[in-house]
Amino acid sequence: MSPKKKIDKKLPRRKSKPKNTNFVNKYFSIIVSVVAAFLLGVLVGVYFYIDSKDLEIKVPQNKELQKTLQESLTYEEKTQAINIEYDKSNKVDTSFQQTKKEQTPFHYEEPDYGKVDEIIEQEKTIVEKIVPKVKDKVTQIFASKKDEDHKPRLAIIIDDVTTQTQIRKIKNIGYPVNVSLLPPTKRHPNSAKIASEVEQHMIHLPLQASSFKFEEEDTLHVGDSYERIEAKVASLREIYPKAQYINNHTGSKFTANYDAMEKLFRALKKHDYYFIDSRTTAKSVAKELAKKYDLKMYSRNIFLDNNKQKKYIQNQLRKAIKKAKKQGLAIAIGHPYSITIETLKDSLHLLEGLELIYVEQL
Repeated sequence: MSPKKKIDKKLPRRKSKPKNTNFVNKYFSIIVSVVAAFLLGVLVGVYFYIDSKDLEIKVPQNKELQKTLQESLTYEEKTQAINIEYDKSNKVDTSFQQTKKEQTPFHYEEPDYGKVDEIIEQEKTIVEKIVPKVKDKVTQIFASKKDEDHKPRLAIIIDDVTTQTQIRKIKNIGYPVNVSLLPPTKRHPNSAKIASEVEQHMIHLPLQASSFKFEEEDTLHVGDSYERIEAKVASLREIYPKAQYINNHTGSKFTANYDAMEKLFRALKKHDYYFIDSRTTAKSVAKELAKKYDLKMYSRNIFLDNNKQKKYIQNQLRKAIKKAKKQGLAIAIGHPYSITIETLKDSLHLLEGLELIYVEQL
């Protein structure tokens, strides 16, 4: 047999890529990568460059703002400190000049006397919003009391009285005005003797203030023992045998102190005194302790002469009249300044329809 003839079966030839194509593809990808890396680097560089510029701008602004705020705060604190010092010195000094002209240099009240009314009004507004039903009930009670008495009643008290001249001027006002006498001291030794000249009179007892430069001699303090307070009240009973009511002179610190007021009310109860709270502080605990000791007491509604101008005093009197008509009773307190007495004397026409009373009628 003849050998089989080898048959070469060749596969069809693949078309080979040109060599130059592989070279282009290889280096093209390298070039793209380099360009991409370069662009990424540029972008990152630009980003950090811009961000650093922003930081350079922001940091000084923050420092400047911080400095401004710090300076503003410092200025505010300094201003507040100056105002406090001004209130403590200038207001008192003004009172001193006024009272000096009237030859009564011991008649001083606390620097923040006038602010108490604002606080009380704010508290009243809050209460009226929260518990309107209670307010209506209270109004009904006062209204029924007013119907019983037919006329709204107003008690005007003049504090700090120490001289016969003051009493004479008060008597000439033309209608009932209560006289509250400061206890006798070396500076006004006759304030108990002249009590005999007014049948209805009160005692204006000095109590410790929160901040006060011109404290009365023998003022009662929150740290005083019961024996000391009781002895003081007992001495008042001896020199003012006809007096029924005591109200506080200054006393923003004392009347807000529960322990001190408890001692005082024990003594008042023992020596048959009633109490009128002058409300030199909105934090007074007098009402709470009056209930505890079953002691009759009332609270002042209006201060007449925080500002010693006729228009202001008359407007305050109108407020007191409005309260009296609404509640059936109101208590207003003033001082023996010439302008106060003159204004009251000229305001008789405003009091039509009211019953002006002495505190003994409460």
